[in-house]
Amino acid sequence: MKKGIIQFLIVILVVGALVYAALCGVGGVIKPVREGVVLGLDLVGGSEITYEAVVPEKLSASELQSGMEVARTMLQQRLDFLGYTEASAYISGERRLVVEFPSVNDPEAAVQKLGATAVVNFVDADGKVWLSGSEIDSAAYENSPIDDSGVMVPHVVLELTDEGRQKLHEASTAIVNRVSDGTNYLAIQLDGEEISKPYVNTVLNSSSVVIEIGSAEDPVSEAKYLADIISAGRLPFELTTAKQQTIGASLGEKSLSTSLKAGLIGLILVMLFMIVFYRLMGLYSCIALVCYTALFGVAISVFHVNLSLPGIAGIILTVGMAVDANVIIYERIKEEIRVGKTLRYAVVSGYKRALLAIIDANVTTMIAAAVLLWQGTGTILGFATTLLIGVVLSMLVMLILTRILLQAGISVGLVNPKLYCVNKKEEA
Repeated sequence: MKKGIIQFLIVILVVGALVYAALCGVGGVIKPVREGVVLGLDLVGGSEITYEAVVPEKLSASELQSGMEVARTMLQQRLDFLGYTEASAYISGERRLVVEFPSVNDPEAAVQKLGATAVVNFVDADGKVWLSGSEIDSAAYENSPIDDSGVMVPHVVLELTDEGRQKLHEASTAIVNRVSDGTNYLAIQLDGEEISKPYVNTVLNSSSVVIEIGSAEDPVSEAKYLADIISAGRLPFELTTAKQQTIGASLGEKSLSTSLKAGLIGLILVMLFMIVFYRLMGLYSCIALVCYTALFGVAISVFHVNLSLPGIAGIILTVGMAVDANVIIYERIKEEIRVGKTLRYAVVSGYKRALLAIIDANVTTMIAAAVLLWQGTGTILGFATTLLIGVVLSMLVMLILTRILLQAGISVGLVNPKLYCVNKKEEA
């Protein structure tokens, strides 16, 4: 009996700690849900900008698809670089890109900051353009030795056209001797804004050129960003602003409030259902459900999940799914009790017999969520993210915690079949 009471106390303490962490946070490690979660455009309002590719007639469908993906990466990188960490860019249709800026209510200012022409130039200290993106065949990030020392160095490898090689040779010849005044560099500019300033220490006459990152705080990220930006400058088409609009927050606030109320009502109804139909086992599920909800809040806060209305729909969906496993197990347990098995044996057998079906159901849902994450865009990603997190957490919590509570209840003498919704006359 003592062991069962200790188990109950530990569970209550753990659940209480998770609820506190979700609502109040823990130091600077875990923020409260209201602060850690990033609300999407449909909840807080902001700006939405739609870009359209001006596609040349000679461009093939595969080249267009590849170019659109590069353009999306370029725009997302620019968003992160400019500090719009809550914004997102995704492809819409064949030749349109949509950028969403939550909490930014001036789309014109956002367009000016973001830009979209993706023109890359290599410029010297005097402002002379020596090389452009059209003379670059490819730009790739690599993390490998660049000399005989064998030290792994993040860098960018440029492959130039014949014209590009010739122009770079002329540029390096002209500026390599400017070491004395520190102007021996070719600045890399994107839409007129300097993004990198590699120095030229020798005359270059090769179609393959290495750009070292230098003393950046995060050289790997910088090298990847530079490679993406230069690749974006090679887009086979121009991006123009097709539409820009401000989305008000009033609808989002109302939707958020309504969604939260719906989620709370759904949670209460599920709890009432479990208690009415499974009594003590249902109460254990309610405790596990509170633990799951708090743990879910902590998870989306720690990972700064971008929460949109479809994401909230995913959360509400997982609330119902969270008890599915327990319903299957509890029915198995009731069957074992009815045929005269002891409660302790019925619990062990119920979990064992139901486990395979539960794993199959949850794994298939996780695969579907993973595919949505892989192929989805925009708000679909929010739904897929919350669905995947919810399924993983619910399977762990509802399987492990309810079993601990059942075993603790048996240890303290809670073995009357009526407590488990099985009457004496139902027993074999």
